[in-house]
Amino acid sequence: MNKSVITLALSALVAMAGQAQQTQKLTASKLNDYGLIYTLPTTHLSIDVAAVKTVKKAGPFYKYAKKYLGVDNVIIADSQTWGIESITVTPFGVADKENEFLMTFKAGAAPYVIVDREGMPLAINKEVTVAEPKKREDASRATADSQADAVNVFSEDMVAGESTMKRAEAAASKIFELRETRNDLVSGNADKMPPDGASLKLMLDELNRQERILTAMFVGTTTTEIVAAQFDYVPADAVSQEVIFRVSDYDGIVDRNDLGGDPVYLTLTVDQRGELPVDEKGEVKRVPKDAVMYCIPGKATVSISYKGKQYAKRSVQVSQLGVQFGLNPKAFVDKKSPAYVEFYPETGAIKDYGVTAPEEPQQ
Repeated sequence: MNKSVITLALSALVAMAGQAQQTQKLTASKLNDYGLIYTLPTTHLSIDVAAVKTVKKAGPFYKYAKKYLGVDNVIIADSQTWGIESITVTPFGVADKENEFLMTFKAGAAPYVIVDREGMPLAINKEVTVAEPKKREDASRATADSQADAVNVFSEDMVAGESTMKRAEAAASKIFELRETRNDLVSGNADKMPPDGASLKLMLDELNRQERILTAMFVGTTTTEIVAAQFDYVPADAVSQEVIFRVSDYDGIVDRNDLGGDPVYLTLTVDQRGELPVDEKGEVKRVPKDAVMYCIPGKATVSISYKGKQYAKRSVQVSQLGVQFGLNPKAFVDKKSPAYVEFYPETGAIKDYGVTAPEEPQQ
């Protein structure tokens, strides 16, 4: 049994949620001896992770938060933690060079094949479009101003304070002064009111900002950031509780072999294996000569969990759990009603198959 393969791509804030595809149209002609080369895919799973980094910093006056502000719930020590916000699983196909085939036609035939940039077939005798991959939007968010900004709102008493307690007392007095000024502006009792609503808003915003910065010196700050990671997982067979990566409070998303992090587990259950088609007698059908090969994939359920919580569960089709069969190439060169077929790029399975309606004779 082949082992599963896991690779990691880690990026701040932005991650691809799909695989980019560029298509090209190949036509059977004399130049290529009426032969077209194509490659069936191996199914990969893109595991996209949104990890949350939380940094907490204690304020320099945290010991005096209760005394001067009446606040109990404060940060008393710096810390950093990582967690998981969400995980998504998306199957996609990668060309398997060991499953490369030559599609041959008779001279004079004019079928065409749409393949992606890796040579995997997307359709025969049918035009198809490929959706653009989506990008994860910037999800970074900060919940506090930097404590370094506090120097801009220090009063003379805070600077001149001989002890931390005196400076904390001066900072608390400034906070209450800011609140009183804000209340006077809101109630219209200020000695000098701003000339218009826009000016009032600017003044209130600045008062709020200064209060927030000074309050953080007592209660501390909490900053969160979303970091995106993407894993390429290649399923081989059923697995139970396989570690695919780990989450460390110091380094965030780390390799599965880094024992400094807590494990994230993947379980893959095989629900159905692909089977060759049979005829009316229940006997396996023969593959047509020079067949157009495709995959009959198997089905599996993938689930991912972390610290006892399930973050993703999805049913997927996997080419590695299936078998290969073929279509008769003669159907695609029928002069009156040529066949067409569209494939799933994730597995190489048939998505749509039909026959082109013959053209109506002109009167």
